[in-house]
Amino acid sequence: MKKAMIWLAVMAAAVSLSGCSKKEENKLETIKETGKLVMATSPDFAPYEFQDVSSGETKYLGCDIELGKYIAEQLGVEFELQTMDFAAVEAAIGTGKVDIAISGFAKTPEREENMGLSNYYKAESSDGKDQGLLVLKEKADQYQTAEDFAGKKVAAQNGALQQTLVQEQLPDDVEMQAISSLNDGIMMLTTGKIDALAVADGVGESFAKNYPEITMADYYFDYESQGNVVAVTKGQDELLAEVNKIIDDVMEKGLYKQWYDEALEQANSLGLMNQ
Repeated sequence: MKKAMIWLAVMAAAVSLSGCSKKEENKLETIKETGKLVMATSPDFAPYEFQDVSSGETKYLGCDIELGKYIAEQLGVEFELQTMDFAAVEAAIGTGKVDIAISGFAKTPEREENMGLSNYYKAESSDGKDQGLLVLKEKADQYQTAEDFAGKKVAAQNGALQQTLVQEQLPDDVEMQAISSLNDGIMMLTTGKIDALAVADGVGESFAKNYPEITMADYYFDYESQGNVVAVTKGQDELLAEVNKIIDDVMEKGLYKQWYDEALEQANSLGLMNQ
């Protein structure tokens, strides 16, 4: 009898501790308690997120970073940025190591299954040519259709939308190479280690302006963007609801377009883009 009572007491304590743990897992409450919002991004996607090292000190700029700062401001907390490879960004938000992730995320079924995704935000309307492939300019006329990439080596950022598009829309015998950063892909393309690099059109055009030996192929993936999304850890519905309110406010006021234009100007001044 005594052992049974002890066991019941232990179980009651465990249930109590479990309840406390669940309460601590509420990201929105934790953010407000700590007074800090931690955001993850991969800063190789100008003008959305990129680095400025012109002063000898690394600064992180971009319209997505401004969005993160604004979310923190509206929540009444400080902003902390953590930079990492794109795949690591997804892992960090998936495991709850950061509060939010903003890194040019497209909404995909896989991300919807593994993360909480916000309402859409965007700076410009789509022209139907959102996603394509960079190739060597001297070979550009060889790539007019998806079938022209058969048997070729095509790279895409690991975990990105472009990786899925390559796998789903190019021939089965394409040799897919996952890369950690677009800068790595550019080096592989210009040195002949790959035949093509899958990228968002705007980003690809900016690389082409800075690397005259490459260009966007005439072929584009069948994809039209509705905008990008902010990611939170799956199940953090209260935080996601607050983020959605803030995004709707941002879009209504035209703030994201303003941040985009400012980031584009900054990227141009650094030679990252030339439009």
